Amino acid sequence: MIRIILVDDHAIVRTGYRRLLDAEPDLEVVGEAARADEANELVLRSAPDVALVDLSLKGSSGLEAIRGMLARRPDLKVLVLSMHEEAGHITQALRSGALGYLSKHCEPEDVIDGIRRIAAGQRVFSPEIAQILAREAGGEDAFAQLTPREFEVVRMLVHGESSGAIAGALQLSQKTVLNYLTVIRQKLGTDNDFKLLHLAARHGLVSIDQSVSQ
Repeated sequence: MIRIILVDDHAIVRTGYRRLLDAEPDLEVVGEAARADEANELVLRSAPDVALVDLSLKGSSGLEAIRGMLARRPDLKVLVLSMHEEAGHITQALRSGALGYLSKHCEPEDVIDGIRRIAAGQRVFSPEIAQILAREAGGEDAFAQLTPREFEVVRMLVHGESSGAIAGALQLSQKTVLNYLTVIRQKLGTDNDFKLLHLAARHGLVSIDQSVSQ
């Protein structure tokens, strides 16, 4: 029996996954979490084999959840299931420790098969995700040079979060967040937030209209 936890901030989505997976004789959902901190506690209580994780969570992100869960349970197998199909998100999820990455556009049977393969230690990617990875292998993605924590800081910034809000969500001091932003701008060659926003938009991390509306 493969023990699974669901990490997604939408209860209705988790309910759908649970019904899908519990219908399989070799799969069992043993817990659900909507936040990174809940996921960290859940891996200690439920002893799962696989975590099915979305990258958009309440308060923080799936990247934080992946790192936190693996710090507590290093043998956990993490499969990302996300709407984000940009190279930056995929790269950072893999750097954080995920073994696989599926698009939420995939078929239900792909999720079931992916969980079984991940549990066996195999890497799993949706065809479109594999194509993005292959394309990016030929040229450096600007955001690939960031550490996972730096990527999370810049992701929150370009989505309209203040340095104080970022500090609270990531449990950092505001000074530390500002130091991260200085390093990020140096790595990306952007000397102001306007240039950083446009660079993020070119790489699909945010749309200009979405950022302005926030």
